[in-house]
Amino acid sequence: MKVSQDFSGALSTFAYFIASGTHYMLQDIEYIDLFGTEPSAIEMVFAIFANVLEMDEEGKVLNFTYAQKRATDYLKSYCSEYIVDPPFEEWETTLYGPPKRDR
Repeated sequence: MKVSQDFSGALSTFAYFIASGTHYMLQDIEYIDLFGTEPSAIEMVFAIFANVLEMDEEGKVLNFTYAQKRATDYLKSYCSEYIVDPPFEEWETTLYGPPKRDR
């Protein structure tokens, strides 16, 4: 089974705006340098986005804006004194390992 086109679009759109420094939820937050110096912060942003994202049985993304908000809230709190509300739950910030190399 492949990921849905809706999921693929959500992920690539989020990745583009994060990587380009133009995400509308991150105005006035200086974070682009983290890509070269603190990749674990960027890893957590994408982990939160993926963990929070919900899809229906057909793969249609149900909460794209909310998943972006939770992920960008992490980045805001990492780069400034922003306080995430509500605080992250453990399941939102869980990092999963990669699949086996033969897949």
